[in-house]
Amino acid sequence: MNKSSEKLVWQHELPVREQVDVFVAGGGPAGLAAAVMAARQGARVFLAEGTGSLGGMGTSGLIPAFMQFADGVNFLAGGFGREVYDTLSKMDGCGPEFDAQDPKKQCTIHAETLKRLYDNMALDAGVKLSLFTQLIGVQQQAGRVTHAICSAKSGVFAIAAKFFIDATGDGDLAVMAGADFEKGDAEGNMMPGTLCSLWANIDWPVARASKLWAQAMVPEGLKQGVLQIQDPHLPGIWRVGRTTGGGNVGHTFGVDGTDEQSLTRAMIEGRRLLGPYHKFYQTIMKGYEHMELLGTATLLGIRESRRITCDYQMTAADFNARATFDDEIGRYAYPADMHASKPGTAHFDAFWKSYQASYYKDGESYGIPYRALTPKQLENVYVAGRCVSCDRTMLSSLRVMPGCFITGQAAGVAAAMAVQANLAATRAVDIPALQKRLATIGAFLPNCKA
Repeated sequence: MNKSSEKLVWQHELPVREQVDVFVAGGGPAGLAAAVMAARQGARVFLAEGTGSLGGMGTSGLIPAFMQFADGVNFLAGGFGREVYDTLSKMDGCGPEFDAQDPKKQCTIHAETLKRLYDNMALDAGVKLSLFTQLIGVQQQAGRVTHAICSAKSGVFAIAAKFFIDATGDGDLAVMAGADFEKGDAEGNMMPGTLCSLWANIDWPVARASKLWAQAMVPEGLKQGVLQIQDPHLPGIWRVGRTTGGGNVGHTFGVDGTDEQSLTRAMIEGRRLLGPYHKFYQTIMKGYEHMELLGTATLLGIRESRRITCDYQMTAADFNARATFDDEIGRYAYPADMHASKPGTAHFDAFWKSYQASYYKDGESYGIPYRALTPKQLENVYVAGRCVSCDRTMLSSLRVMPGCFITGQAAGVAAAMAVQANLAATRAVDIPALQKRLATIGAFLPNCKA
């Protein structure tokens, strides 16, 4: 598509709709954790979310399960994550095979129940919430952001705040403010996306009794011509109800989550892929013969995009060393789940070997330093969730929802403390005091003296 070289200068006087302590961009798992925990600490919080619900991939994205909350010994996503885990279970918001006593096991999700839980958490905390609201710019001077510029049905407006938390997943706010970032590997390759889905009329007892693993049956699907793309990595369909399943099937290779045209192509491709995968499950697998597609997600699952350059970059070396930091704000332990950037058995085999080798023993975890949340060029901005400062290996572990709860919670509590102490910058926060407050609300910080 040809792009016009024509330029247009657009100037507009904007109303400053709110003046708050903390502005949070994005209401996914990291943004919601940040907003709720900052508000509970007494901060005035405004949360802007572009979709019609909170929760990001667990709700609008229809991802069928939370990855592990624990390391087999310790509950790592303590505090906000523990509250979500326990309350969702009490609300019958987990699948029939959920075991509340084993938080290392994947926890399946009833998306509608999770939406209600998240609504309640935000409203009960007193968060000023605005759905269908897009961040489109920032006002900043000398590395200090003063206003977030938002667009919604009522028009374009500004929110003034003392501290800003970027939980967009793509680092949009930080980049708008001038932060540096990395994206993909040396050639720009990134992990593929997936359009998750919801299916009905699955005979789960038969499916379980067959002991067939979908990923292992992909070669048979190719042999029979049911599948056309050599994509051996098939995470599969999780049981989320009596006869329903949440699908994490099909990779949209080459997608760039920071490019709307790339996202458009990937969403269309994700919907197209479900036709062949529907036939694959009906003809190759057992228990899926009468399955029906109920719907696809309104958000494409993006595994990788921008990683903001902060005061510390977490790396594969930190993952392998089970690193500990003086300023850590949490610990996590999910394997390095690096989906292959391109189709083909060679790419998948390399991933699978690395993935299997990255499993920790029970009780092992790595630390997450506060410095990985503070962008280098910015004074009063935090990043949380998928866009924190890390290399691709560490991203492939920390990007999942319980990991986002941990970084979001820390950013929210730190921002509230900075406001309360009348601090001008994120780097002025008293780290031992932050760790003590995080531990008080349930964060797992076994190495912190506080």
